[in-house]
Amino acid sequence: MILFRALIACLCLVPPAWSCDLALALAVDVSGSVDSDEYRTQMDGLAAGLRDPIVSEALVRGQARLMLVQWTGASRQRVTIPWTRIDSFDALDGFASQVAQDPRIWRNFSTAIGEALEMTLASFDAVDDCKRLLIDISGDGVSNEGVEPSQIHRLLRARGVTVNAIAIEESEPDLTAYFFENVIVGEGAFVVSAAGFADYPERIRKKLLREVTQQSADLK
Repeated sequence: MILFRALIACLCLVPPAWSCDLALALAVDVSGSVDSDEYRTQMDGLAAGLRDPIVSEALVRGQARLMLVQWTGASRQRVTIPWTRIDSFDALDGFASQVAQDPRIWRNFSTAIGEALEMTLASFDAVDDCKRLLIDISGDGVSNEGVEPSQIHRLLRARGVTVNAIAIEESEPDLTAYFFENVIVGEGAFVVSAAGFADYPERIRKKLLREVTQQSADLK
């Protein structure tokens, strides 16, 4: 009986087996500063990045969960593609196709990064079986409406969610520094800079490579 109880105690100390390596929420900026061509560049670039051979291999092998969020001003954030299990290359390709075809919801509103993070954070309750929880947020401006993003950091840390960002410096050359100081959070969190929307597809591909393979090389 003593040996049996000791065995049970040891088993209880074994960490849970994760059924997925990564839950990745892709949060795309659709605020008023993003025109229709720039929106299309983001969506097509994101879809192409997901289809990168190394990215897709890592996502399928890790049984990842992916979700797409569109966000803009206060109270205007929405999950447009819900959590999707990436258990095959067909599933990955299907998700990427949905991203490329995702219709834009809003066009002429402000930038509420904090509320985008807060809303996206709540969605992770549905993916408790994933080892790593990550928000990948893109933006071309500082938060100018709603709760400040730094005020959500405590909640993100408590939930174990990391936030990485891609700063599109089309009109704000200091945006990378702002994202570094106010938006990203979590162990190993980082910001990738895009000089403009034309630079976005290549930068988001490299960002995804770093995220899904847990690379630590400097991408700046």
